[in-house]
Amino acid sequence: MKVAAIVPAYNERDRISTVLVAIKDAQIVDEIVVVCDGSTDGTYELVSNDPELNVVKLDPNRGKGGAMRAGAEHTDADVILFLDADLIGMDGDKVDAILKPVAEGDADMSIGIFKDGRGATDLAQFLTPYISGQRAMRRDVFLEIPNLDGVRSGVETAITKYFRAHRMKVSRVALSGCTHCMKEEKLGIARGFAARVRMYLDIGKILLDGHEFRK
Repeated sequence: MKVAAIVPAYNERDRISTVLVAIKDAQIVDEIVVVCDGSTDGTYELVSNDPELNVVKLDPNRGKGGAMRAGAEHTDADVILFLDADLIGMDGDKVDAILKPVAEGDADMSIGIFKDGRGATDLAQFLTPYISGQRAMRRDVFLEIPNLDGVRSGVETAITKYFRAHRMKVSRVALSGCTHCMKEEKLGIARGFAARVRMYLDIGKILLDGHEFRK
């Protein structure tokens, strides 16, 4: 069984290296796919110099759903793991822990949930675990999910709805000491807050739609 880690990245030059080191330290990842989704900050130039990476360049930006699908289409792995590019506290053991329930056949999808990393992100994922970007699943199942190409911040919610609608088994994996860089830290208070509002509007729209993401 081949396993690939896919990292969608939009303007993450200053943060992505930490995540890539963690993936390289994992024991059961065979391939790393980085999808540079229209980045303008040098993310592509940074990762394209690493011979260990399968780098996909998208231009213009497609949004997270489009980047995730592009990553899945650029590997022949049986199991894929999606990881955000701005994680803090991720390591190889945590990468393997997310993958194992799917790789060993105990779950159809596993979701990594932040724990003891940062109060705000711990609480957000405790209340709404379906928003986590850290998740593993079979590649063929992911590619069957319709209408993801145009989804941005709500893509994880759409994926979770698909798995629930098809009554597939989902497991949760605690990621102790793990968090991510918040939008307000990346973009500043005003722009970050506006981006957060857009994110929750995207998630709300998907939660209210009962059929769009069902096969």
